[in-house]
Amino acid sequence: MARNLINRYVWLVDTISRYGRITLKDLNDAWLRSEISEGKPLARRTFFHYRDGVEEMFDINIQCDKSTFEYYIDDSGGENNARLRSWLVDSVSMSGTLSSARDISSRIMLENVPSAREYLPVVIDAMKQNRCIRFSYKSYTRSRPTDGIVLEPYFVKIFKQLWYVIGLNVKDGQIKTYSLDRISQLNLLQETFTMPENVKPSEFFKDCFGIITNQNSPKRIVLRVEPTQAKYFRALPLHSSQKEEIHDNYSIFTYTMRITYDLKEEIMSHGASIEVLEPKELKTLIRTELEQALNNYQ
Repeated sequence: MARNLINRYVWLVDTISRYGRITLKDLNDAWLRSEISEGKPLARRTFFHYRDGVEEMFDINIQCDKSTFEYYIDDSGGENNARLRSWLVDSVSMSGTLSSARDISSRIMLENVPSAREYLPVVIDAMKQNRCIRFSYKSYTRSRPTDGIVLEPYFVKIFKQLWYVIGLNVKDGQIKTYSLDRISQLNLLQETFTMPENVKPSEFFKDCFGIITNQNSPKRIVLRVEPTQAKYFRALPLHSSQKEEIHDNYSIFTYTMRITYDLKEEIMSHGASIEVLEPKELKTLIRTELEQALNNYQ
């Protein structure tokens, strides 16, 4: 019953979002056309009940324009809030879809993803209260974990299905990034902190691809991409600055980004279908990496 109710919440948000603005009559017509209605109309009382449930569960406000009697999603919380709400709705919707497919579970292939379920709620709670956290961290570059790291958690980010927490390492006095799947013995401390006004999550990775950043200036990056691979770049842009020039046998993609480890690895993962044209330092970096890799097979 609870799952069906959540599915109805998700349907309501998704439908209103797609229409932009919709009257209760048109919403009821769309409801009757969907399987979720089971042929029963959406009563006015039921709609208001669902609207309250959507606000409580997803923090999404469905407002009514009194001049037109049209309902719409209130996006006054800004772009970040809109993205978070969309991600939440997508996640719940996908969860409901998979839960209803248990009878064919052997035919659904899923990727093994290290879970952050144990620690993400604690980190989120620490962020809400502006409280420090202490944990041990097992870096891939060290044989032993580093114990007793105290961090002021500023924000979290998901990248390639892994959650990361970014904040001030109190001992080092530097903002660092930690992957939650490599954290252990996480504790919420009583010590509090003040979120710096000059640290804005939306700006922190603005010029970067991935989770690793640096203090280098953004560069104009130019990639020559084969036609087939270019389709993937159009569907999943590497960066918000992406621009494309389409030619007969290739496309030229340009970006304004910092040169980082994640960017280098992403470009190399596409193999021979991509050529770096600019800047020279990135081209040299990838050439050197490929030459070293080739030496392993001599």
